[in-house]
Amino acid sequence: MKVLLIGGGGREHALALGLKADPAVIELHCAPGNPGIAEVATLHTVDTASNDSIVALAKELDVDFVVIGPELPLVNGVVDELRAAGFATFGPSKAAAQLEGSKTFAKEVMNDAGVPTARSFTCTQRSEIERALDILGAPYVVKDDGLAAGKGVVVTEDRQLALNHALACKKVVIEEYLDGPEISLFGISDGKTIIAMQPAQDFKRARDNDEGPNTGGMGAYSPLPWAPTDIVEQTQREVLAPMIAEMAARGTPFVGLLYAGLSLTDHGIRVIEFNARFGDPETQVLIPRLETPLATLLYKAATRDLAGISLTWRDESAVTVVLAAEGYPDVPRTGDPITGLPDIHCVEVFHAGTNTGDSGLVSSGGRVLSVTGVGSDLTEARNCAYRGISQIKLKGSYYRNDVALNAAVAEKGN
Repeated sequence: MKVLLIGGGGREHALALGLKADPAVIELHCAPGNPGIAEVATLHTVDTASNDSIVALAKELDVDFVVIGPELPLVNGVVDELRAAGFATFGPSKAAAQLEGSKTFAKEVMNDAGVPTARSFTCTQRSEIERALDILGAPYVVKDDGLAAGKGVVVTEDRQLALNHALACKKVVIEEYLDGPEISLFGISDGKTIIAMQPAQDFKRARDNDEGPNTGGMGAYSPLPWAPTDIVEQTQREVLAPMIAEMAARGTPFVGLLYAGLSLTDHGIRVIEFNARFGDPETQVLIPRLETPLATLLYKAATRDLAGISLTWRDESAVTVVLAAEGYPDVPRTGDPITGLPDIHCVEVFHAGTNTGDSGLVSSGGRVLSVTGVGSDLTEARNCAYRGISQIKLKGSYYRNDVALNAAVAEKGN
């Protein structure tokens, strides 16, 4: 199978390694890719915002299968055009990708499907915004209705900050705060069947102890030893399967990866958000644990053939820690040399915001690298990840020191 992967971040680097490891893959291409992905795939130039550019590349390479990584081409409808051109493609149609493209649409589908979520208001006027903030109260949860590259959500006790963020959005969703531990649980769907993956937890705040601004994610780990033992089955039953059934009933079947961000509240599971693609940085801990051949799995989803498939997981833990550039998430510093990448058997380094300059590897984005450690338990995986990331040198960079710490301590205690 000749595979084309679209994207160039840490998530795509993890997917590239998973795809490459599948014996069914004879050629792996990636566009635009990054220096890390270049080690396992042939890179090509493409404008990920241009459907025509992506379709033309698939035709030029004469691939058998296309996997779409980022959300923008999904929401732009590239999957519809690739399928119309005869390419098996993993990812939802433009209509189905609105589960990520519009939080209001996602709320409507959840309501019709009977999926539990936070009470919310969709607002476009200042008067509506102020009324919603007053009704729901602090902590305020304010979400840009559309795509915002992981920076569209503000959770704050400061009403003025919440109001300012809401006013900066064309359309905004203001919702009640869900108090409870958060988890990410992905499902792979062929439009009829959905298979739940193992849960992960990510760390959204920039600094230790969940302080600082929200980010696209500063680290993640899997599995979750503290989670209810039936969390996968419950999420499948109460969230994933009803959403897939509702999307099919609307005539817009969801084919691809449905990411459910969940809060485990005192009143049960509540959905925080849906994404229409693999999450970052959760993918960097899930792919290293997945034994099931990835390309074959995703191809079966893309060709509506998941019935009877089950997933196999390695009996190991994984922890990933993100190395962020100075100034991230506001105005990250770029162009600085990166040295000291670790060569440790239990560590994988996933490139995200990197490029190749005159002096070698340089930073090119806010989240520069993620370092994943794999071990027999979370403590061992953490030790590997932090041993690896501590060796990397990048001027002004920082990372959280507490990723998976509480879970590892609790796991040892049990």
